[in-house]
Amino acid sequence: MAASTKNRIMDSSAELFRRQGYAGTGIKQILVAANAPFGSLYHFFPGGKEQLGAETIRSSGQLYSELFATIAAQAPDVPSAVGEFFSGAAETLVETDYADACPIATVALEVASTNEQLRVACAEVFESWIEGATRYFAAAGIPAQRARELAISMLCLLEGAFIFCRAMRNTEPLRVAGASAVAAVTEALG
Repeated sequence: MAASTKNRIMDSSAELFRRQGYAGTGIKQILVAANAPFGSLYHFFPGGKEQLGAETIRSSGQLYSELFATIAAQAPDVPSAVGEFFSGAAETLVETDYADACPIATVALEVASTNEQLRVACAEVFESWIEGATRYFAAAGIPAQRARELAISMLCLLEGAFIFCRAMRNTEPLRVAGASAVAAVTEALG
């Protein structure tokens, strides 16, 4: 029971952070969405909302890593995996009426200059994504330095496209960014 309460709190936090940002999400709102008693927040997260935010960022980051790994494992090749990741992101935006983008980027944009604990959590997640994509590209035969550059480029394209899509309320930026990422990966593979 205790673990499920903690998981519900973190899941609710991730969803609310994605949609409203960190500052726009209140503790009471999180607990109501999680159907959790007020005292449970400080039981599981003695550091309060800031600790909850950092743990939620790290947990969400891991889930997105696992999502990419699943897509990559099912794709026939590396360019297809990259393209499917971008098109899946576009589908999610449309299905959620442009509300569900990346919770890590949403929080990073909001607090990177004002909250060191959350900035560090976001930076750790971004670096883990870069490392994971670098390993994936390098395993496909791309030299390590070029693989890292591609990983950074792909993630910048993805996160930037999320911002444009949400503001413009269409998925053209993700389609264009995805095509650019696929072209860069295809070129690097020779």
